[in-house]
Amino acid sequence: MSSRGKRKDEDVRASDDESESHAPAKKVAKPADSSDESDDIVVCNISKNRRVSVRNWNGKIWIDIREFYVKDGKTLPGKKGISLSVDQWNTLRNHAEDIEKALSDLS
Repeated sequence: MSSRGKRKDEDVRASDDESESHAPAKKVAKPADSSDESDDIVVCNISKNRRVSVRNWNGKIWIDIREFYVKDGKTLPGKKGISLSVDQWNTLRNHAEDIEKALSDLS
């Protein structure tokens, strides 16, 4: 008999039997308080919900400009923001005069 005549139920049962013996490992969530991966130094608050911070994350230093929100009494970082590497920060800082000139030209 050709493979065309096989019932799909037989294929499903065969694959189900195999999957029972190889159950996926359960994922364990890390606690939100774990400070071993991230150290933040808040440099300044730009506005009520925006702040600039310097952080050490996974062994690298980042300058983080980000919006925050409050949930259940805790202030949490939002998706809106940017993290600059030290090299990117130095590039931006070296162009501060150019940015100031562009601002004065547009004002």
